[in-house]
Amino acid sequence: MAYSILLFSSWKRTGIIEALQDTLVEKTRLTDGRKEQPTVGIIDAQSVKSTLVSSESKGFDAGKKVKGVKRHIIVDTLGLVLAVVIQSASVQDRDGAIEVIGKMIESWRNVIKIVADSGYLGRLIELVKTKFQMEMEIIKRNELHIFKILPKRWVVERTFSWIDANRRNSKNYERLNDTGVAMIHLSAIRIMLNRF
Repeated sequence: MAYSILLFSSWKRTGIIEALQDTLVEKTRLTDGRKEQPTVGIIDAQSVKSTLVSSESKGFDAGKKVKGVKRHIIVDTLGLVLAVVIQSASVQDRDGAIEVIGKMIESWRNVIKIVADSGYLGRLIELVKTKFQMEMEIIKRNELHIFKILPKRWVVERTFSWIDANRRNSKNYERLNDTGVAMIHLSAIRIMLNRF
């Protein structure tokens, strides 16, 4: 057990888990008949309750009434995770977006468009255009209080549900944010391996 913990820590620290996940994204896209590199990303954030021992970024999301962390992710059009950042739940979606987009372009430079919900409205659209040379498309809900699947946006919600199906991700149990990120990458790896 001690060896596996040391191995996990080493792989997390050196980026092996993230590199493995990125390689599997490329293979999965090719298997699905897509280009290796995605050109469209879909962004969203999920506030998750933290346990007593976690986390270095614990905060309170007043809108969702959740004390914990915010998992900010970008997925491709297949729902494959391109980037993950864990932030305090008190961080507004539009304020945390720059960090996760910056993380995404470390590995995925061909993304030219980001799709988001109305939580990302405001000066962020222009900031993404000038800083990253990307278009940001906001998909708004037309009818309030009526459930309706929004085009493209449902993909990232489905990915959150896939990630949450792994017991370790049902809450934020991790003391360190980078361990939480690694757990999401491991969940994404498992999801992709199940496709083969």
